[in-house]
Amino acid sequence: MKYLHLILRNLTRKKLRAVLTIGSFMVALFLFGMLVTIDSSLSGGLDVASANRLVIRNKVSLIMPLPISYAERMRQMEGIEEVTHFVWFGGVYQDAKNFFANYTIEPETVRRVYPEYLIPDEQWDTFLEDRQAALVGKDLAKRFGWKVGDRVPLEGTIWQGVWEFNVRGIYDVSTKDLPTSDFWFHYDYLEEQRPFLKGTTGWYTVRVTDPSMSADVAGAIDERFANSPYETKTETERAFIAGFVNQMGNIRLLMISIGSVVFFTLLLVTGNTMAISVRERFGEIAVMKTVGFSDGSVLGLIIAESFTIAALGSVIGLGLAKLVTLGGDPTGGILQVFYLGFDDMALGFGLSLVVGIAAGLIPGLNAMRLRIVDALRRV
Repeated sequence: MKYLHLILRNLTRKKLRAVLTIGSFMVALFLFGMLVTIDSSLSGGLDVASANRLVIRNKVSLIMPLPISYAERMRQMEGIEEVTHFVWFGGVYQDAKNFFANYTIEPETVRRVYPEYLIPDEQWDTFLEDRQAALVGKDLAKRFGWKVGDRVPLEGTIWQGVWEFNVRGIYDVSTKDLPTSDFWFHYDYLEEQRPFLKGTTGWYTVRVTDPSMSADVAGAIDERFANSPYETKTETERAFIAGFVNQMGNIRLLMISIGSVVFFTLLLVTGNTMAISVRERFGEIAVMKTVGFSDGSVLGLIIAESFTIAALGSVIGLGLAKLVTLGGDPTGGILQVFYLGFDDMALGFGLSLVVGIAAGLIPGLNAMRLRIVDALRRV
């Protein structure tokens, strides 16, 4: 710390150059923060997918239905603790641009299969008593200003007409990697009112008694319904979520490629800046060595200067990225879990420091090997 004043004086020698170099780190780390946030949002469900949950859908396609009678038949199978089911509704609130996930749930079973969703007991009891009741995530409620007791109409896209719902509860989650922007309502309400596909559901989720039995249970389910008009495909919850992510292509590879190019470019820019800065100070470095600074001290000062630039720029960039993510999903429902975690921020900060050290290493080594006589000869 005793050389901090000297480091800061060298940084502010060319103020515009220092600001631009720090700005380069700021922009790069802001972009890094946005990229990892998008990647986490698209694949975040993989990290919290339960090992003891299986998803069962129609073998042909997820949009094809399954008979509601399959629920009881699966409950009788060995290794299955509970079964619940869902139907995608696809309703629109006010405008088609106001996208959010809305689907039916089976109230009697859903909480036993998904204990990580948190709903106050009094709100849950009210929800059970009202056939037109709906439960909404806290982010969705905040987005539209809904509160418990509001009447919400959705325009049906699959089942036409205006469907009226009463907001009876607002749910939260036990982990930030789960969305709180969904809209749930009673399966029975849809079943009574829809003109077609009665007696069917969209997909099932089962909770197995032992995660080690998941593969055996999945095979047994598909075998039980093989050669029927509604054959099934059973997979782990993680595989089911990954299937959605993979439909959009290899997003993670794209993110890594962009991030690698950004950090490599940053290394070149910072390295060039430090090389110019050191070359301009050859005479001063020679004087420093003359008055007793060792070669190692000179190397350390130059690396510390580059390190400080990286640290300042990354803190500002990551701070701005965090500030943007605090505003929630900017896409209107596509990126439901828009959250920049501190682990990702620490990773970005660490990478920027590595770039900063690497950028100052070669100019620092050149300065360390510089002979006093040669340096004083230069103009």
